[in-house]
Amino acid sequence: MDTREAQQGSAGQAHNGRSENATELNGRTGPRKRVIFGVLGAIVVILLLIWGVKWFLYARVHEGTDDARVDADPVAVTSKINERIDKILVDTNDPVHKGQLLVVLDNAVEQDQVRNARAQYDLAVANQRTNVQQGRGGVTQALAQTQSDAANVPVAQAGVAQAEASLRAADAQVPAAQAAYQRALADFRRTQSLVSTGDVARSQLDADRATYRAAAAQLQSARDNVTSADANLNAAEQKVDAAQASVAAAQGGVTTAQGKLAQSSDPSQVEAAAAQLAIAKKNLAYTHIYSPIEGYVGEKSAEVGQTVSAGLTIMTLIPSGPGQIYITANYKETQMGNMHVGQPADINVDAYPGHTFHGHVMSINPASQNTYALVPAQNATGNFVKVTQRIPVRISIDDPNPSLPLRPGMSVETYVKVH
Repeated sequence: MDTREAQQGSAGQAHNGRSENATELNGRTGPRKRVIFGVLGAIVVILLLIWGVKWFLYARVHEGTDDARVDADPVAVTSKINERIDKILVDTNDPVHKGQLLVVLDNAVEQDQVRNARAQYDLAVANQRTNVQQGRGGVTQALAQTQSDAANVPVAQAGVAQAEASLRAADAQVPAAQAAYQRALADFRRTQSLVSTGDVARSQLDADRATYRAAAAQLQSARDNVTSADANLNAAEQKVDAAQASVAAAQGGVTTAQGKLAQSSDPSQVEAAAAQLAIAKKNLAYTHIYSPIEGYVGEKSAEVGQTVSAGLTIMTLIPSGPGQIYITANYKETQMGNMHVGQPADINVDAYPGHTFHGHVMSINPASQNTYALVPAQNATGNFVKVTQRIPVRISIDDPNPSLPLRPGMSVETYVKVH
């Protein structure tokens, strides 16, 4: 019993010693933990203060909104003619390049139209060439006739001059014949008087009568020559008039021939045929539809074998090229006071947390979203609840990252630096 009690006493003393050591150790580590936690808490508070100050300073000069989305201007691929789809070379979600062939339409009819239009054009060109040659021949012939008729005018005018000279010569003979006639008549009458009184023999009367009659005949001949020369002059003048009329008629023929040549040279028929040929070629080219942009096939609206009409959407392309993707952010009207085009903006995309894109304000919509509603508010009635309106702001993406693609419809947060 003594030994056992001694052992128990020793064990109790040892236990008491460990308890005292643990108490002493706890007494020393308790304040140390409090210091560590206090330091950590102070660090956290400082970090929170730093972050808060930074956020305050950032928020003080930025206007932000989470009512924003990635946006783009989709392009509708349409047909310009009514035709049946023969091939569709892409599928939904496929990437496409600008100028890539997307759709092939049946082109049998368009090829026939091109051949027909080309034949009509060739015929119009041939007809014009033939008409021009004929017109030129007519002009040449009319000019030759004009020259020939013009050459007859001087000849006729020379005849007039000759007739005028003959008339003057005939007129010049009349006074002498008239004077001879007057003398013969006077001599005849005087001899008649003398014969009646017996002073002159009757034989002298016969001689004077013959002289008188000869003078009268010569006078009549001179007068007849004047009449004949005057008639010749009139005839020569008529020949001149006829020659000049022929020249005028020939000149009219030249004008007519030139008019026919101008009409045959009119390019309107050839131009009309050429226009029809160009339209037929364009319609044939329209049977191949190419991508107008870099992007992706968002949705197909037609299938092979379907007949599409002009303007019908075959597929919709979503652009992906630089500058074609942008952000549409709807800011409250109370945030728009200091916002203007050109201000820088930070963009946080929900799909890529931790990464910030950068851009700038491209444009600000001239009206609020409510203005474009199907049933816009009628505040003039007086029965309304004032609601803060939102103004769409378009923001560019200045540093696109190919490894972080932005797809239209993604939700984003934007912060525009306004100060």
